[in-house]
Amino acid sequence: MPRVIVIGAGIAGVACARELVNAGVQVSLRDRASTVGGRMASPRIEGRFVDLGASYFTARDPDFLALVEDWCERGLARKWTNQIASLSSSGFEGPKDGPWRYATKAGLRSLVADIAAAEPQLKPVLSSPVSEVLPGPSVDGEPADAVVLAMPDPQAKRILDLDLTELHKHISGRSWVSVLALFAIYRHRSWEPFDGAFVNNDPTLSWIADDGARRGDDAAVLVAHSTPEFATRHLAQPQEATSALVATVDRLLHCGLPTLSKVHRWTYARPEASREETFFFGSDRIGLAGDGWGSPRVETAWLSGRALGRHIARELT
Repeated sequence: MPRVIVIGAGIAGVACARELVNAGVQVSLRDRASTVGGRMASPRIEGRFVDLGASYFTARDPDFLALVEDWCERGLARKWTNQIASLSSSGFEGPKDGPWRYATKAGLRSLVADIAAAEPQLKPVLSSPVSEVLPGPSVDGEPADAVVLAMPDPQAKRILDLDLTELHKHISGRSWVSVLALFAIYRHRSWEPFDGAFVNNDPTLSWIADDGARRGDDAAVLVAHSTPEFATRHLAQPQEATSALVATVDRLLHCGLPTLSKVHRWTYARPEASREETFFFGSDRIGLAGDGWGSPRVETAWLSGRALGRHIARELT
């Protein structure tokens, strides 16, 4: 039986691994984190799941939409809003109609876990960082018939052997932006009602979501994302940026100071530019997938991982 090692248990890696298992391929799915989810991270803070990575997802592709509808029917996901406002120092504008944004009760990570749980043979090996991927291919000395790296390009570049020149060529020369995500709990909901808002012309913040509205429990919780420029200046000490982020939220929403706030650093939040290719699979039998292949969306990551899994399954079986 062919054997594939998939590195990265975000939605792309899990979707890829599931396709391979369905095709009768033996899969080892590894991730350095203690849970699946990747940048669809949803840690539990003060008893609530909080989406500190992706804020929501949309669905356009018919196959992904069918998966989303199944999640909604089972109560794992729900339509959140199709109206996102704009926010500036002068207040709210809009909101404007757009595609439906979906959210979850238990955090977006729960959807990645659901995909993995659908295949009993797929048991992610967590808290398992990878040091090097060598020609062969092999992962930390462990041989495989193929290897998948489902992660941002800069992270893949760090573990790929320099002799894998074809792969390095495909992941070099493209910039990724950084983001700091602020989570803040307040005593009560004192701000003007809104779901989410893109912040215009602000040097500190680019997005704010009412997490109580997004989660559906009306908790007095906000999640805000910094601008890439602000994040870059504070990557080394992200917690030191907390006061500036909190002050900017207060300046925009007049909500006062929170009772609890935390900041999470996303060094490689998203690529600056999209790709036309859905995935890459080279002559070394090493593949690359994720939201860096296509446009940076949750849907794109799922489609990328699924497409690469199907391609490798055809190649090996």
